[in-house]
Amino acid sequence: MKNKIFFPLIAIASLLVACKANYPVAQQSGKEDMAYLVFVGPLKTYRNGLKTVQVNVDGTTFDAKVVKPKTANRKGTQYGVATGRRNITVMFEGQTVYQKQLFLSSQETKIINLP
Repeated sequence: MKNKIFFPLIAIASLLVACKANYPVAQQSGKEDMAYLVFVGPLKTYRNGLKTVQVNVDGTTFDAKVVKPKTANRKGTQYGVATGRRNITVMFEGQTVYQKQLFLSSQETKIINLP
């Protein structure tokens, strides 16, 4: 009795599994060759993005918002830069607060912690 029920169930299950022979393949095409920077700092100093810092990446200067550490992953503004070895200088109110040479990979998001 058990054989009469068990065998058809096994046969049906194996047929259903065998039908899905090819699985979709993830494709990596279309990604930009860019890295991203997010600037994180204490709320007291940078007033949660109301004041901006001046960022110099290999001679190119732009203004960037600073976010508090808890919201950096969800609400942080990401700034795209070219990949490779980059000299990064961050200035706030005329003072250099961060200066470092970083190696940035493609599609990497680098969080820069400001004092």
